[in-house]
Amino acid sequence: MEHPVERPLAIADAERRRGLLFLSFAAAFVGFALVLQMSLNNNFLVGEIGVSGRQAGFLEAVRESCGIAAFGILALMAGLGEPLVASIVLLLVWLGLSAYAFAPTYGWVMAMSVVWSQGLHLWMPLPNSMALALAEPGRAGRRLGQVGAAGALGSAAGLALAFALTLLGVKIRPLYLLGGGAALAASLACLGIPRVIRTPKQKLVFRRRYLTYYVLNFLEGWRKQITNAFAGFLLVRVHGASLPEMIALWAAIQAIGYLASPRVGRLIDRVGERRVLFLYYGTVTLLVLCYAFVRVKYLLYAVFVIDSATFALAMAITSYVGKLAPRAERTQTLSMGVAANHVASVAMPFVGGILWTTLGYQWAFLLGIPAAAASIAVVARLPRAADGTALTRGPAGVSSGAES
Repeated sequence: MEHPVERPLAIADAERRRGLLFLSFAAAFVGFALVLQMSLNNNFLVGEIGVSGRQAGFLEAVRESCGIAAFGILALMAGLGEPLVASIVLLLVWLGLSAYAFAPTYGWVMAMSVVWSQGLHLWMPLPNSMALALAEPGRAGRRLGQVGAAGALGSAAGLALAFALTLLGVKIRPLYLLGGGAALAASLACLGIPRVIRTPKQKLVFRRRYLTYYVLNFLEGWRKQITNAFAGFLLVRVHGASLPEMIALWAAIQAIGYLASPRVGRLIDRVGERRVLFLYYGTVTLLVLCYAFVRVKYLLYAVFVIDSATFALAMAITSYVGKLAPRAERTQTLSMGVAANHVASVAMPFVGGILWTTLGYQWAFLLGIPAAAASIAVVARLPRAADGTALTRGPAGVSSGAES
């Protein structure tokens, strides 16, 4: 759902700079709101609503289904001004997160989760698209980096403020009003971005030569839900992690991710996607075994941080398709990969939640073993020469190189 093609706008430099400034503000406020939701979520579900493992899995499955719906909704919005679309969808994030402060039941949380998650999934492709449209010729990468840095700064501010407020005795529900307020501020900031940026038409196109990429994305969607749906929930529900502890863990994750991402990029360039993905899925296998069988809370805290930090290694999947697909097909290929990822992201927590309740929480994590094994088998068939130049022969009949 990203739009990597630069679309220069015929606007004055001052207006362009103003648009980038307001876009950075919006990205920072969204980062603030999103990190609050992530860090508060499990303590809220367990402490305030009292959800079971199955309910937690169902809730995550419903939230991820919004990612699939986003493709159709964005297609209907094609041709509209992106800043206006962004402002509207962020109102959904504001409404959904703020409503958590008053949620009396699991059903209420489920309904409001759909509201804010749909808004967030609609927002996700827009910052990069608007940054590319506003970027001066030859400075697209720099502008993308600036918007990304603004989001990271907002996340850091959100975690710092939430941690301070919890130490001062502020309860969890008012913090959702704070997150919702940040989303509202982001919505207002989008109104300062030039509206000449238009939403492009979203297309999902299946091409057999990219089957390996689709499969890796499907398996990655399955793997990520081990962490997103159940890892934090395990720490709170089974091991009694407090809210300040969870916020501190998320702060560590954000810091490590910030430092690790550029280094992972250089590692991919140096040793290739194949070796990086072997490292990634081998590590994932060990981590899910730790979740299932380790009983020491503070050791599991370290596992949780390492697990979340290893997501940076998954950028090798995108790097692989960047070499495989010609520019003209890249956006559609990335979109199809995101769709495959979301299909697994819906299925895994649904199945994992049932296993948690019926067989024990260990089985929700052991579901990651076959996914990791399948991923290793797929990666083993990637070209050995995936090291920064043309790929000559792909796996399983996949054509890899300039174009077939």
